[in-house]
Amino acid sequence: MNFGTISPREIDSYLFKPDYILIDIRTPRDFRRQHIKGAVCIPYEDLQERVRLLRHKTLILYCERGSTSMKAARELAEAGYRVWTLVGGIQSYKGRNLEHY
Repeated sequence: MNFGTISPREIDSYLFKPDYILIDIRTPRDFRRQHIKGAVCIPYEDLQERVRLLRHKTLILYCERGSTSMKAARELAEAGYRVWTLVGGIQSYKGRNLEHY
């Protein structure tokens, strides 16, 4: 099974929709510092275990620059999840839903 990619320009149109969940796979510390509004933090190490209840959703993953979320998307797609990854990670996102702390 394959996974999809989503561009930073496209992602805002999927935020807050009930069939999608945005997942920041970085550390909680990085998430607290900066994240996309509406995202939940599930670190990469915990991802396989914690997404089991989300099988009915399309998962949109992001990390810092995109490589870790690409790896995670591939793993989850092979396990049967519908999953996309944000191209370029949070570093590529310049939209209105970026939250800084």
